[in-house]
Order: sequence, then C-alpha cells, then structure tokens
Amino acid sequence: MTVKEVLRAHAGHQAVHAGTQGARAECGNVRADARAEDVSTRVEGDGGPTSSAAPAATVAAGRAAQELGIRRAEFELAVHLGLIAVVGAPGGGRPRVHEEEIARLREQPGFPDGLAERVRTVGTAEGAALLDIAPARFTRLARAGCVSPVTFYLNRYRAVVWLYLADELAAFASREPELLAGRTPLGMRTMLESGADWRPRNWRSQRIDRLLNRTRDPWVRTAVQASALDPVQLAEVVDDPYERAYLVRVRPEPVFGRPGSMAAREAMGELMLADDPDEILWRRVNLTLELDGAREDRPAPRPGDDGGIRTPPTAGAGSRTGTVIPAPVAEPAPPSFRPGASGSPAAGVPTGKGLLARLGWRGRGAG
Repeated sequence: MTVKEVLRAHAGHQAVHAGTQGARAECGNVRADARAEDVSTRVEGDGGPTSSAAPAATVAAGRAAQELGIRRAEFELAVHLGLIAVVGAPGGGRPRVHEEEIARLREQPGFPDGLAERVRTVGTAEGAALLDIAPARFTRLARAGCVSPVTFYLNRYRAVVWLYLADELAAFASREPELLAGRTPLGMRTMLESGADWRPRNWRSQRIDRLLNRTRDPWVRTAVQASALDPVQLAEVVDDPYERAYLVRVRPEPVFGRPGSMAAREAMGELMLADDPDEILWRRVNLTLELDGAREDRPAPRPGDDGGIRTPPTAGAGSRTGTVIPAPVAEPAPPSFRPGASGSPAAGVPTGKGLLARLGWRGRGAG
C-alpha cells in the first residue's frame, strides 16, 4: 500500500468507528445483561449456588488471544498499549482477562481484523514502503524523533531492530506530509550530522508513560520513574537505602512476556536507562516529584516493621484518600523542523532552587 492508500484507509476507519458508537453501546449493554444473568446462575465448589455478586469469569492469556483471533505477541502488545484490560489472578500468577472484556472487543467494528491492525508493527523496510519513501529517509525520520518505535527485537547479530506501529506511521504521514518528500530540513540535517538518535529515548518515554497510566500507587509510580536511572543517579535522588530497596520490590514488570535470552535481557536493561544529560535531568525531576508524593502517602517499610505492607492498588482502584499524585513534568518533544520553530529541550525545566539543589543540578553555564 502506498501512503495515499494508507491515508484513505485510515480516514475510512475513523469514520466507521465514529458512526458505530451508538450501535456498539446498545449491543454491549445487551451482551453485558445476558452475561451477568449467566454469571448469577453459576455454581461454586461442591454445587452451592453463588450470588449475583460472584466474580466475573476470566480466561488465561493464551485462550483470550485465541478468542480474539490474534497472535500471542500481538495480544501482549495490545495489553501494553492499553487496548486490552487484564486483571491479576487470585493468589498471584499471570494476569487473566475477563470474558466481558473479550466480548467487548469482539463487538467492535471490523473484528477481528480491526484489533490486529491496531497492533500491527513494521520494521524499517516495511515502514518505508508504507510511507512510500526510501528506507534511508525513514531511518533519518526515526532518528530525528519524527516517528517513535513501540518495541524492538535482537537480530542474529544481536543488533537492536526497532518496530513501529503501522497506525502511528499513517497518522504521521497525514500530519507531516512535507517531511516525506523534498530536501531534509536544515535543522534535522544538523541534528543528524551530530549523531543524534531519538529512537531509544522515545521508546523509553512511551514505555514509562504507559506504565504510569496503569497504576495510581505513589510508590509504584516512583519505581517506574526510577527505572530510567542507573544506580549512581538513583542514589543521588533517593538517598535512603530502604526506600531504594522498596522501589526495586514494587517496580512493575511486563504484564506478559516470556523470559528472553540473556542478550535480550541485557539489551533491555541498557535501553531502559536514560543516557543524555537533558533526559537524565527530566527523569530526576519526575522521580523527585513522585518520591515526594510517595513519602506523603506512606513511608517505605523498614526492618522490624510488622509486615503489614499495603498492596499497591491497580489502575482502576484509585489512590489513597486525600493523596495528591504529583503531575509528572512533560518531557521535551523532539525538535520541530518547521521553519522558525524552537526546539530547545531546556524549556519548561523547573527552576526552583530547592528542587535543583536536591537534583544536584547547577544549570547550564555554571562554573
């Protein structure tokens, strides 16, 4: 498909989606009522009847992927993107999916191809073909931060191969058509000649944002921010060793995903760490803000505590009453390459002396 065909399909999908909202809602209500009635008639244990408040039935991830008509890798990406809601299994174990959630997804227009298309990923060659540009130009756009990878894998040479959402590439093509043809803007050329590569940073930023969206617990949110800093940087912001140990304990792991090879785990560990001074500053700022909120919510457990550590609530459970979760500082976007646009990454950095002193940041130009 050329970029024009992609844009036409993208626009058509949006129109169909908007025109079927009412029908989906009505159909969803009917299915939900029928399923609730079915749940109320289920039996539990040795045959005793359950009440209408019995927990909704859930299925394992593999079964859910099969019923949704997508591959397991596509299912895991859909969970990561927030397209599929999962719940923790009783007593621990791998998350599961409510049957109502499966029914909701099956009722969406265009099922099953619609869901598969929303999680379709492409590499450089296929992405370039999708946008009808040369692979070299696609790579330059990705390095400049115009398009962001959603995941990656290691090839046989243990090199990182970035993958992109096809839907996001289509949206970029409709938003910035002037970057697909003609001469590369001067600002982009200058940045690329300096060796800049925004792909790892954009991947980290999106990953952190999606993890933050899945939890309201202040300490888990702090752990997410801390995951982008190496141990030295982390110790400079979080000077209490018990707090650092607690952050490691509550740090969220991928919801799904089979254990990879040692090389893949090492690559993941390296890519998760901020490696640019500006990015490190932003992560330290956000970590400090989240840490302040976590300390106000409750102290980190210490040796000799009674063990009554509160279980972090999940994304829909809400936060502790009266607790204000600090809003993270928005990370600077990649420089804009429109004429006259300013792309200074330092814009918007909090300048309060107290905060910067805690960060150990003296500012640009300081002696």
